[in-house]
Amino acid sequence: MYGTTRGEWRSTRQRAAVLAALTTCDGFTSAQTLHTALAADGIEVGLTTVYRTLHLLGTAGQVDMVRDGDGERLYRPRPADGHRHYLLCRQCGLSLAVDSEEVERWAAEVTRSTGFHAVDHTLELTGVCDDCHDGPQGHRAT
Repeated sequence: MYGTTRGEWRSTRQRAAVLAALTTCDGFTSAQTLHTALAADGIEVGLTTVYRTLHLLGTAGQVDMVRDGDGERLYRPRPADGHRHYLLCRQCGLSLAVDSEEVERWAAEVTRSTGFHAVDHTLELTGVCDDCHDGPQGHRAT
């Protein structure tokens, strides 16, 4: 199902469970949250297996990864049309895909001009969404 160009995907019951749990999440989620959800569903998968599976999926280009405000990696399945860049709210975790054509063009040009091959890149945009910025009383936070 998930072919890889880097890393090795060997389907196991535990990996299939991690992938299934990830696809049911709304937005980005952490390995810890996935592990907790699996345990709540009575599925025994070690936390190390969750981390390894997410790493393999990332290496295979099957998940997008961002970091939250504390630096923790958060994952979500990559859309069929390819990798995206996201703007992530540091307070509530809301994520929005952003138009990144210019970034992709720049990365392609740097790749061509340097002679590097198989270049990967990460762009992390974080901020505070309107709802969190407005604060609990409906006034703009400062």
